Amino acid sequence: MQRPFMIFVIAVVCSLTLSNHSQIASAHGISSSAANGGLSGASGLVSGRITFDGPLPKATAIAMRADPTCASEHPQPVRSEDIVTGQNGTLENVIVFVSQGAENRVYDVPQAPVVMEQKGCLYEPHVIAMRAGQTLRVVNDDKTTHNIHPMPANNREWNKAQIPGQPIEEKFPREEVAIPVKCNIHPWMHSYIAVFKHPYFAVTRKDGNFELSNLPPGEYTIEAWHEKLGTMTQHVKVAQGENKKLDFIFKPRA
Repeated sequence: MQRPFMIFVIAVVCSLTLSNHSQIASAHGISSSAANGGLSGASGLVSGRITFDGPLPKATAIAMRADPTCASEHPQPVRSEDIVTGQNGTLENVIVFVSQGAENRVYDVPQAPVVMEQKGCLYEPHVIAMRAGQTLRVVNDDKTTHNIHPMPANNREWNKAQIPGQPIEEKFPREEVAIPVKCNIHPWMHSYIAVFKHPYFAVTRKDGNFELSNLPPGEYTIEAWHEKLGTMTQHVKVAQGENKKLDFIFKPRA
């Protein structure tokens, strides 16, 4: 009698483990087939760091005098975010993604929206990445009216005024790296939105680190994109369960 009972218990535990893994994968927009592959040790990881090597361009001071509401939010001078570095030259706001190798797979689109905030008459984050078909939620936390104007090349352009406290939601159905965004009311406000059909992307913060997880075994082209410094690519082969290190070093453009 004990043996059938033990088999039943093991079956229940395995079922719960698989269910929990699939739920976690779903939260990241990974299909159940990809999730099960990861559970069996098939998925790999590519991680690394982005740095800037060279004299750092001087950040431009932002003048907000045209809107006293914006100016009042910043007792200290505000600088542009075109090139932002951390310690040892680590580079922020770089989009790192699989540009080739993930085309023939299907992934669930995350239900949770990606949020872009407007705080102190600046976009936060300055660079965001999201999935094609995922909801972009734009929030106005300022006490002044803004204007959200993405200017895509491969998606529908839209241009909407936004009063304080009134969110805007939109979607981009097609892949594009990267869509420039501006505010027609405050000319210093600009940001970028990258849109992908797959979940293999990351945006670096001040430490310059990135991680592309749950990669099935295969050969990939990894691309790093920066708004001022251009793009760099590297090719990598990921074996079953392998963790690969990949660093990018940007230099000043001529």
